[in-house]
Amino acid sequence: MKKARILSWALILLALFALTGCGGVPDGPESSGKAERTENGTASGNPVDAGNGTEAEETSGRALVVYFSRTGEQYTVGVIDKGNTAIVAEMIAEETGADLFELLPADDRYPMTYDELTDVAMREQNENARPEYAGDLPDLSAYDTIFIGAPVWWGDWPMILYTFFENNAEVLSEKTLVPFSTHEGSGLSGFNKKLARVCPDADILSGLAVRGNDCQNRQDSVREDVAGWLSGLGY
Repeated sequence: MKKARILSWALILLALFALTGCGGVPDGPESSGKAERTENGTASGNPVDAGNGTEAEETSGRALVVYFSRTGEQYTVGVIDKGNTAIVAEMIAEETGADLFELLPADDRYPMTYDELTDVAMREQNENARPEYAGDLPDLSAYDTIFIGAPVWWGDWPMILYTFFENNAEVLSEKTLVPFSTHEGSGLSGFNKKLARVCPDADILSGLAVRGNDCQNRQDSVREDVAGWLSGLGY
């Protein structure tokens, strides 16, 4: 009887050891790791802490869409209340789950009429201007891929984009960058090559060019084009 009792206790102790050896207390639910958004969908600051994961795990696969867009009178379209590039940027964010950040001029004196705006854009280009943008960017180091979009102004990026490129050259050099443009005949206008010159160490993927008229009047078609382009990039 005594031997049986000893054997029973030994079996109980063995079972307890086996249970504790299978694993510790489970981790709590992990954060999504995405930056918080404001009501208009723009990224509002640093990413949410991802708990116990490593830095690589926290940032893996995360994307941001940075864009510059204008409303007012547009070529072949008329007066618009939502910018062409903003429309494409939001489509990209919807397809990829990326965060959004709109580059807004710190001192927005851009005219709302088309001819006057083109004059200002040419003057900025001739002067190699660097217009400042308002607000604080989200923490770019938290993203693997950054989509960057703008309308084509005189065959080039608007000069405010060069402010963004130069202010953040070091962190952008470590990223995958994906350009996109809105236009009325200029296509991508060498955005990818110009981006490669200012961010030579970045990995730059194939860009997308979308007609502004289509952004306003053929959005279903544009959405299909955006989805097909992103699919080709692996999204």
